[in-house]
Amino acid sequence: MWWVLWFKNGKPELRKKVHPAVVIRQRKSYWRKDGVFLYFEDNAGVIVNNEGEMKGSAITGPVAKECADLWPRIASNAGSIA
Repeated sequence: MWWVLWFKNGKPELRKKVHPAVVIRQRKSYWRKDGVFLYFEDNAGVIVNNEGEMKGSAITGPVAKECADLWPRIASNAGSIA
């Protein structure tokens, strides 16, 4: 998923500005096509630039398989894929 978000808290250079981001985990449960029921402990996203490349260098926690399939550069920086 591709979202546009803004920060209330965090680093001053990121606050009160709109940034494009990719959702890598979501708390809301969903069914995969293979019948697996999946949900994560928290919601998480990765800030990307307009070309879809990550602004950061590391991802903590798992990344959803659907996100890893759509965004291979995010998958290469992920610690684990769930």
